[in-house]
Amino acid sequence: MAITKEPGQKGVSWSNIAVGAIMNMFEVTTLGQPLEVLKTQMAANRQQTMLQAVQTVWSRGGIAGFYQGLIPWAWIEASTKGAVLLFTASEIESGAVSMGVNPAAAGLLGGMGGGIVQAYATMGFCTCMKTAEITRHKQAASGIKPPSTWAVFADIWRREGIRGINKGVNAVAVRQCTNWGSRMGFARLAEDTIRKMKGKGEHDKLSPYEKILASSIGGALGTWNQPIEVVRVEMQSMAKSAERGEKKTILNVLRYIYKENGIKGLYRGVTPRIGLGIWQTVCMVSLADYVKAWVKGR
Repeated sequence: MAITKEPGQKGVSWSNIAVGAIMNMFEVTTLGQPLEVLKTQMAANRQQTMLQAVQTVWSRGGIAGFYQGLIPWAWIEASTKGAVLLFTASEIESGAVSMGVNPAAAGLLGGMGGGIVQAYATMGFCTCMKTAEITRHKQAASGIKPPSTWAVFADIWRREGIRGINKGVNAVAVRQCTNWGSRMGFARLAEDTIRKMKGKGEHDKLSPYEKILASSIGGALGTWNQPIEVVRVEMQSMAKSAERGEKKTILNVLRYIYKENGIKGLYRGVTPRIGLGIWQTVCMVSLADYVKAWVKGR
């Protein structure tokens, strides 16, 4: 995240909460949710090719199938997690730079901190319910009519309480920590590299195209942790498996996926996730930098 404070400025940039919520809502409502659905479909059905996953999602209602889980879960998650991420990451990054940390390392620290806080504060139950919404259609293959999204929520709450609704939250926290730490760190490193290649100074502004390029690099490189995402999807999936067992720890599920699908299984869905990572980073780093600068100048 870009730093919205001038050197020596004190106090907290509360406007980042609103900017983060708005930018994340924009991201998920445009390309974010279709890529999320496709990525989750492939991670949950690891035998499917990209084309088969697209056909499966399309069969759920055409274009509407790619926006499955958008309302209410993705909107609830996006508005809250975006606010938490942008606020926390900006404050950490700003504080790190004021202590002399270079921009790439500051971006890494800000992203890691923001990712962890958003996972535990807002993302657990929303991510769980989005995944349940997408993967519950696997039940139809066995002749069971999938329940409504609210029926799924009520059933999980009745059987497992708050822990059931937040199932897989530790995997989400690991994913978000590595996600945004990598995305922001790589994006800031790419910005510094572009400045040096263009002969610009440390405080010289990049063009919009250069900012988008840097964010695209950060978003693409940030998908190295795809195995964590596949584990997260499996932990939150509505599908049952006797071999997998009901005690879904991160290590147990990791072993299960490797046993069933090998190393390739741990990277299922990485292609749409690269697209998702690029779009999320462009929205939450490059575009957010411009929006924050505009808000600051008002």
